[in-house]
Amino acid sequence: MNSLNYLQQKIQNAKDLDFGTVFNQAIELYKKVWVQGLLLQVFALLIMMPFILMFYVPFINEIMEQSRTGNVDPEALNSMMFGDSPMYILVFYLVVFALSAISALLYAGFYRVVRSMDSGEEAKTSDFFYFFKGKYFGKGFLLMILASLISGVAVMLCILPVFYVMVPIMFFIPIFAYNPDLSIGDIISLSFSLGNKKWLLTFGLVIVSGIIVYILSIITCGIGILFLAAFIYLPIYIIYKEVIGFGELDEINKIGKIDNL
Repeated sequence: MNSLNYLQQKIQNAKDLDFGTVFNQAIELYKKVWVQGLLLQVFALLIMMPFILMFYVPFINEIMEQSRTGNVDPEALNSMMFGDSPMYILVFYLVVFALSAISALLYAGFYRVVRSMDSGEEAKTSDFFYFFKGKYFGKGFLLMILASLISGVAVMLCILPVFYVMVPIMFFIPIFAYNPDLSIGDIISLSFSLGNKKWLLTFGLVIVSGIIVYILSIITCGIGILFLAAFIYLPIYIIYKEVIGFGELDEINKIGKIDNL
């Protein structure tokens, strides 16, 4: 396992990265993994489906019924959506968070798939669910709780802190995905170190990627989002690869292959 000090040194000694080069590398990588990116969105949609059926289908039915009768009651719609009791609202947001955290574990698995395909190895569909294992599930779930708390504190402080913390938080999942045995504190520390080191580059790449995906999704009447949404994660992967890399892990894998000959 890569040590915290080793990874911190890699970050501190990182070379400068060019925006255009990273973006072009992300495009080339997307050509390899777009099918896996589509699978990621399908799996995420399946995870969210129970929530959609439980909360949104009755709401949509009520809208259609009110539209049919021509008597739209905003208060009734609001009551149906969020309920009349604080407990209902609490359960609503707890379910949303739980499903979001589970989806984050799925994204961590996607990063493993991307790494395999980028190195020319065969990707396994089961790798999407690699972090659903017991020893990683709890850690990943807790990591998402802390990410939400950090974001919440930033929101309460002001808008600017939100823009600051959003970049380090983007690195929570890839650093966890490639260093799952590190402690949660170490993962957060590395994420903020990497986020601070490459903040402007990361922010710019994510904004540009998001705008492009949004425009293409509109052009394709929303269908394109299923094929393109995963692209946003690829610049993050390229930055991680160029700054921290997989040196020690690759050497270990090579030794293992030699020993098996």
